[in-house]
Amino acid sequence: MHYPLRLTFKFSGHSPQIIVTDVEGNLVFYIKQKLFKVKESITVFADTEQTLPLYLIQADQNIGASAQYRFIEINGISMGSLHRQQMRSRWKSHYDILNQSHTPIMTIREKNFWVKFLDGLLCDMPVIGLLSGYVFNPTFFITRSPDRIVMHLEKTPSFVSRLYTIKQVDELEEQEEKIALLSLLMMLLLERQRN
Repeated sequence: MHYPLRLTFKFSGHSPQIIVTDVEGNLVFYIKQKLFKVKESITVFADTEQTLPLYLIQADQNIGASAQYRFIEINGISMGSLHRQQMRSRWKSHYDILNQSHTPIMTIREKNFWVKFLDGLLCDMPVIGLLSGYVFNPTFFITRSPDRIVMHLEKTPSFVSRLYTIKQVDELEEQEEKIALLSLLMMLLLERQRN
């Protein structure tokens, strides 16, 4: 993939959509989340027409704080999963990225709780929400160990859509890169529900 990736998070009829494009503007992923599901199941597509499915993201239980989200290739092969650390995530987001044998391989952490809190609080308010999109821009890091950052996601100032930039800081194996990107997408959907 050609970094940085641009991630556009928008709403259409109350259904969140995520469009991920590379630095050249080529579509990488497209997600349209269906709301009001008891057990989360999301399909990641290679096109906006939703005809070329790539991956499935499935919760292992009904919607809840301790659900684990499995990443499955369209041919049924399990890739890994994302699990939110409940106690650590009460204030500051903390997610573990697990491989297919459920061993933690990476972690997602947010840089500053207050920035995300104020962004989530103010973003849906009329007029103020437009301005908050320019002031409060949360940042998240994927780390392989506490001090080794491999990927960086940052909200970009914008008025209408929520825009994010994903940068690769350190080399990852192809499978790890896919799991990391899918984890960031799922994390954004989950964090949106928490705000």
